[in-house]
Amino acid sequence: MTTALAKQTHTLGHQHVGSFLRPDKLKQARAQFEAGDISAADLKNVEDDAIRTLVAQQKAAGLDVVTDGEFRRSYWHLDFFWGFEGVAHEHYGEGYQFAHEETRDDTAILRGKFTFDPATHPFVEHFKFLKAVADEAGVDAKITIPAPAQLLLELERGTNAETIQAFYNSREALFADIITGYRAAIEALYAAGARTVQLDDCTWGTLVDPKIQVIFANIGLDIEQVKQDFLALNNGVLTEWPEDLTFNTHVCRGNYHSDWAAEGGYESVADALFGQEQVNAYFLEFDSERAGGFEPLAKVSGDKKVVLGLVTSKSGELEDKQVIIDRIQEAAQYLPLERLWLSTQCGFASTEEGNILTEAQQWAKIKLVNDVIAEVWGE
Repeated sequence: MTTALAKQTHTLGHQHVGSFLRPDKLKQARAQFEAGDISAADLKNVEDDAIRTLVAQQKAAGLDVVTDGEFRRSYWHLDFFWGFEGVAHEHYGEGYQFAHEETRDDTAILRGKFTFDPATHPFVEHFKFLKAVADEAGVDAKITIPAPAQLLLELERGTNAETIQAFYNSREALFADIITGYRAAIEALYAAGARTVQLDDCTWGTLVDPKIQVIFANIGLDIEQVKQDFLALNNGVLTEWPEDLTFNTHVCRGNYHSDWAAEGGYESVADALFGQEQVNAYFLEFDSERAGGFEPLAKVSGDKKVVLGLVTSKSGELEDKQVIIDRIQEAAQYLPLERLWLSTQCGFASTEEGNILTEAQQWAKIKLVNDVIAEVWGE
């Protein structure tokens, strides 16, 4: 590997997918706040301190692009949805069904026109705090938000879909407002200094599962049309931005308390996702047989990068370094090594419950990723 290629690849920087395990003090503060024992200001002070510590830990671990660990959220996606006007936080009656567990039953449901108001959506202020801490530490700040396609999936989740017709007489009108609202949110984040925005997206990770394809077909959904709808929403948000704004997307098959929700390779979505979605880089799950082989990477268009999620965040057991290196070389048969990079397959705590591993094991995973990057790409 030449230095030139390593430098080209390093435009992604050393970065983690997003979430980190919540410290015990933060978990206790959230429980106290929910019980009415402390104020919102008290909770914010605990969150602020935890994020300052996390940024320092990320820098010490060799990351030069950092997140706030999603420490102010309960869910990786729902908290962002709840910040928009017209979206309500309600209880669905059942949680998301994973392979071995069911989550809490929170949902986001439409109760008005979908709009963004910077005065009421909390994520802009959340990012401003992270940016200030990151600037002081001399590292870059990344914001992770759920993809617009993920919002559509939630709004049309079972009985949730019945509420949409009260406010929209067509899907086209709903799509237009989602795109407008998302773009306004990203514009506000960009004005606050965000230069790396990551769209986390389980929709594609859902569509790859043959069982879910059958379920969709049985309720009258055309899978090819669903793919086009997801593309229309995501690309409507991703296009026509300043050149210094980088968009990543992270595709996952579910990550809750070390459990998973879907399985299947990328073949069935490769043409749409890899060929047509207008992102700079894909963070892709590849830590188990559930993700299939690397062959679909040949469909990644242009000069887009792929970050191979070969190190699992679901278990504390540390992978063998040589096995990871061998798998990177295998992936390089389908996409040049200079367009590949490495990360964990997902965050460590997509919800506040977190995965089943220790903080020490979490940081050992980050170190392994950095060690492999140094050996393979010389960075």
